Amino acid sequence: MSIETEDPSEIDPAEILGSAIERREDPALITGDAEYTDDIQIPRMTHMAVKRSQHAHARIEDVDTSEAEAMDGVVDVFTAEDIDVPGSLPVGWLLETLEQVDHPILAGEKVRYQGDGVAIVVAEDRYTAQDALDAIDVEYERLDAVTDPSDALNGGPEIHDDAADNVAFEWEIGNADETEEAFEEAAHTVDLEVENQLLIPNAMEPRAAVADYNPSDNQIDLAMTTQNPHVHRLLMAGVIDHPENKLSIRAPDVGGGFGSKIHHYADEALTAWAAKQVERPVKWVATRSETYQTDALGRGHETHGQVAMDEDGNITGLKVDTKANLGAYLSTFAPSIPTYLYGTLLSGQYEIPAIHCEVTGAFTNVPPVDAYRGAGRPEASYIVERLVKHAAEHMDMDPAEFRRQNFVPGDAFPYETPVAMVYDSGDYEKTLDRALEMLDYEEFRERQEAAREEGRYLGVGFSAYIEACGIAPSELVGQLGAQAGLWESSLVRFQPSGTVTAYLGTSGHGQGHDTTYSQILASELGLDIEDIDIVEGDTDEIPQGMGTYGSRSAAVGGSALVQSARKVVEKAKKIAAHQLEASEDDIEFEDGEFRVAGAPDRSMHIQDVAGAAYLAHDMPDDVEPGLEASSFYDPENFVFPFGMHAAIVEVDPDTGEIDFETYVAVDDVGNQINPKIVEGQIHGGVAQGVGQALYEGAEYDENGQLLTGSMQDYTVPKAMHVPEMETDSTVTESPHNPLGVKGVGEAGTIAAPQAIVNAVVDALEPFGVENIEMPLKEERVWRAIHENGGDA
Repeated sequence: MSIETEDPSEIDPAEILGSAIERREDPALITGDAEYTDDIQIPRMTHMAVKRSQHAHARIEDVDTSEAEAMDGVVDVFTAEDIDVPGSLPVGWLLETLEQVDHPILAGEKVRYQGDGVAIVVAEDRYTAQDALDAIDVEYERLDAVTDPSDALNGGPEIHDDAADNVAFEWEIGNADETEEAFEEAAHTVDLEVENQLLIPNAMEPRAAVADYNPSDNQIDLAMTTQNPHVHRLLMAGVIDHPENKLSIRAPDVGGGFGSKIHHYADEALTAWAAKQVERPVKWVATRSETYQTDALGRGHETHGQVAMDEDGNITGLKVDTKANLGAYLSTFAPSIPTYLYGTLLSGQYEIPAIHCEVTGAFTNVPPVDAYRGAGRPEASYIVERLVKHAAEHMDMDPAEFRRQNFVPGDAFPYETPVAMVYDSGDYEKTLDRALEMLDYEEFRERQEAAREEGRYLGVGFSAYIEACGIAPSELVGQLGAQAGLWESSLVRFQPSGTVTAYLGTSGHGQGHDTTYSQILASELGLDIEDIDIVEGDTDEIPQGMGTYGSRSAAVGGSALVQSARKVVEKAKKIAAHQLEASEDDIEFEDGEFRVAGAPDRSMHIQDVAGAAYLAHDMPDDVEPGLEASSFYDPENFVFPFGMHAAIVEVDPDTGEIDFETYVAVDDVGNQINPKIVEGQIHGGVAQGVGQALYEGAEYDENGQLLTGSMQDYTVPKAMHVPEMETDSTVTESPHNPLGVKGVGEAGTIAAPQAIVNAVVDALEPFGVENIEMPLKEERVWRAIHENGGDA
């Protein structure tokens, strides 16, 4: 099902919410009118480049910058010895057993991954800056490196003096005794070893920053590629020892992030600090090679999972032991990803009485590992769904019916899992039934058998995913270790002419916020969408905000917007009642009109009320002039989107080649503000999930050297690699927010990998193949077949 877009001018404001209107953002993006960070030009601007270590692990013995300093066009050169501020990147999520290690913005004694910054050059142009890097002579004492978390934890070279055996933390969740008892009493058990490989985010726009410092008032204005400007301002103020109220951060148009632009990196802080030193504007733009070397990686799990079942195939217990690769340093929210965003989702869509999960975080000599689209939820869903596939095979049960048998019943919500989550709402059988219908599942099984007799190998794979979005409430996440609140703010302001500007603390970078937020306001206020303007991503415009990540914007930012809009309506109602000489209790509001109950000819549009509020000639005694309202919305709980994705593939056993026959996605994201944007998010997420399943993976050699340092070696799927998708949805409202929405930005990425791997394993069942590690490149698939003898 493909959703057709609608013309917003032809839609009544009362029906705008839920309509598939065209994205308002797109004309600027496709005509070149958008402004990205590298488009910014400021008089007297200089350019910064970073000298990076070519070694993954080494002691720095000497840094000689004299030749670079003498070059024409070089403004200044700085090393760690010049950093006169705290200069250490903070961690935004703490755990009880966490070993916090120093993360300097420039390495002074030791480098810990290939790409670690050692010096910066500020020059008149970017070419001179790059040339000057070659003139900096750094002497190293090379050290052994380790890139695998298990190897790091088992006698690997020590990366930090403060982290014995390279252990960053040890964490567990669930009841170990009850889970052990479930396994002791089990009639059947299965286990599986899986790896969730390291991924490079590959946002279209590399990270970039432009800093302008005014010494007369000590003001720094910083434009940068960020998903959360206010969080970056707070953290950076401490790193470079600059007053927060004298640091302004703005996100221009941002070319994607996928989580990689949440984190506080050294480079943007160095850009701001360098601008203060040279007292001139400074621009830094990463090359694509730098993004491959330095952007926070995603995933990086090595996991052993076990399932216990009774004699009928009911799941009675789940055990998971994970070694999580954290890289060389702790990135901003890294400790939360393989813990509270992973272990808490291990119940999946299933009623599992006993679960226990242990996670050991490991320091290694790769770049820091942090949130990447899905952030812990894909890793959880992958191990659960791979185990469920394996368990169904063990029980000789149909994988769809095995899932159905173990689903949380539709009448059990709100449902509390053994791993601390309370699912808000759901009906998992509906998405399964619709997916089976779209697949024509029974007919497929007949075709599969017939194909095998012809020497062709078809397979179907299912993925019953669940995710947690809109992490909250702030008090709870604070207890779990978050060093920030996870509320969101909004301000809705009418101008005297009746147009509206809304300011939100989220920060869109491709999600379609301008469109969806405008739809929310048009619905709440009864306005034409053309009369609404949305402002995000600027700390000077928006008092505070927490940004965009974790599929939170609609559930948290949208709810904040609803609250502010309704406050505006309440104030406008008082003014309208006064103007209409009626009791406030007799005033009704619908489609932008305030009407006196029983007297429909006595009415006043909210835009006219706005004009009266600013004219202020005839106001109620207890009401101030103006018409605006602000809100800080703190959700009462997470929201839990879910769905069923399924893939049908054909595998050629002679070559290992995988071809898609079909891919279906049935998602339940609660109420949909704009179904076309929802569909686009699903498509994009599935494309990234396909990338992980079949093509992508950051690879390092034994010295910690990146082997996949460009798109020649790191395979990002092209359009021709992404299967045709058939999408559909069910709607189960969330009771936790006024919109009934759940979140959709990461659903496809969470669901797709295991659907594809399960399909390939199903196709190769005649060859005795039970598991293949991602990415399922042709050689790896071929080897899996022939290691089992190669005979069906």
